[in-house]
Parts: sequence; C-alpha cells; structure tokens
Amino acid sequence: MPRRTTILTVLFLGLILIALLRMLVGDPAGLHWPESASIHDARLLRLVAGCIVGASLAVAGVLLQSLMGNPLAAPDLMGVSSGASLGVAAAAFLAYTTGQALVASPAAQTGAALLGAFLALGTVLAWSHRPGGIDIISLVLVGVIVGMICSGGTLLLHHLMPDRGFAASAWLLGSINESIPRSLLVLSAVGLGLGLMLSIIFARAMDTAALAEDEARTLGIRMGRLRLVLFFVAGLLTTLSVMLAGPIGFVGLVIPHAVRIWIGPHHRPLLVGAALAGAGAIVGADAIVSALPLGHGRLPLGIITTLVGGPIFLLILRTTLRGRSL
Repeated sequence: MPRRTTILTVLFLGLILIALLRMLVGDPAGLHWPESASIHDARLLRLVAGCIVGASLAVAGVLLQSLMGNPLAAPDLMGVSSGASLGVAAAAFLAYTTGQALVASPAAQTGAALLGAFLALGTVLAWSHRPGGIDIISLVLVGVIVGMICSGGTLLLHHLMPDRGFAASAWLLGSINESIPRSLLVLSAVGLGLGLMLSIIFARAMDTAALAEDEARTLGIRMGRLRLVLFFVAGLLTTLSVMLAGPIGFVGLVIPHAVRIWIGPHHRPLLVGAALAGAGAIVGADAIVSALPLGHGRLPLGIITTLVGGPIFLLILRTTLRGRSL
C-alpha cells in the first residue's frame, strides 16, 4: 500500500475512534438543548459540528497557503476569522438596534460573516501585494493588524449590546454553539462538501502554481481564475466554521503543516488528509472539554487549540528551520 494511502487510512480510522470517544463523554444536562433531545442526539450534533469546523479550518488553511504562497497563511493569522466574526457581530448589533428579527436569522448572519471574511482577506491581499508578487513580511504584518482591528470592532459591538457581550463571551473564545439550528448544520455540511470538491478539482492547478508564476502560466494555469476560486472557497469555509464555533486559532495553521510533513506537498492527498486531521483535532478537543469536570460550564475550544496548537507549531517550525540549515 502506498505511503500516502496508508497515512490517509490511519487518519480516517483515527477520526472514527475519536468520534466514538466523543459519543461516550459529556452530559448535555443544563445546556440549552430542547427538552426532547436525548443525550445521544446532543452529542451527535456537537460531533457533526466539530467535524465541519475542523475540516473547514484545515482545508481553508491549505487554500490560503497556496493562494498566498506562504506557509504562515491561516484563517486566524490572515484576519479572515476575525473578519467573519465582525460580520456576525455587526448583524447581531443591527438586529438589536433596529428590532428586525430577519437580520438576526442564520441566513443573514451567514451572509454578513461571509462579507466580513471576504473584506478582511481582500484587504490583506491588496496591502501585501507588490509588483513582483506578494511580500511575505507585509502579508504577515497586515494580516495580524487586520485581525486585531476586526477583533476590536467585534468586542466594541458586543460591549454595546444590552448584556455587554456576556452571552457571546464563550463564542468569542471559540466554542461550538449549543443551539445550532439544524438547517445551519445541514447548510454548513453542504458548503464544506462543495468547498472540498472544488479544492480537489483545482488541486493539480495548485501543484503547478507552486512553481514560479511565469512557469505556471506557461504550463496553462489561469492564475487569475485559480486565485479567485481559492479566495472564495477559503472565505466560505472560514465563514462556516465561525458561524458554528466562533474564531478558533491554530487549527488552520498547524494541521496543514503537520499533514504536509506526513503526506507531502501534492494538494489532492493534502486536502483530504487535512480535512480528516482537522476534524479529528476539533472533535478530540471537544471531547476533552466535555469530559473536564469544571462545574461552571465548558472550557472554550479555542483555549484548548491554542494551548496545544501553539507549542506544536513551534516544534514544527523549529524542525523545519533546522532542516533548512542542514
């Protein structure tokens, strides 16, 4: 069996085991689930949401790294997650000030989040672009600044709400929404499927685009169309994850790096492996926070992913830099 197939099989089986573990832990008692929902249904909903969030963030990370030609690109570092969060906060604040329930609907919030993600990502691309291509240092700096501005705007809007953002505090730290409408869950699953399918279709083009831009054009790659597709799909997937669980860090950065080390740079197996590993990471983190007996509510997922993902990324970065120095 080829090495890539073996690794993908291991990732798939690992996701199955983590999913089974998630179905065995966590008591939804006291949460805002409908009284008719069983413990099994509650865990299953969180399991499905976790898979969608993790896979979406990981695949979005792969696409952003290909789009910008930078291994440091990720939904959280490029301000995309913060832009989507600002869109959701703006829709909620507008619904509060105008009294229009339609503005607070899942469809309206999804549209606002998508607009915020696209605006943030477009700003980062525009400000970091140079005549010779995208400047890596400018990309990172602009991404961090745009993310901070969007995060500040989100906090401001929540502070102006009647409860001063208390209800959204866990969501802002990255936490699966306890009252996810089933329609939004289905819509997110469909969006993830379409996004992953489009990504796989353009996987070979992304492999070629990793060469110099002139060489890629010579080989028949339409760079403008490719960038537009990657831009749209990355923004869509980030929006879906933010709608379901708020901004979650390091998954879209660490998972693509780790899977690329295991599988290699070819995008087709990389995308599938990243989706499996990202889903397993979020479901595993959700199992951990559900099993922790804190007594005053669940720990936000974002805390777990940051505490675990940060050191892992530093280890990967150190290993990569050491390999280059040799």
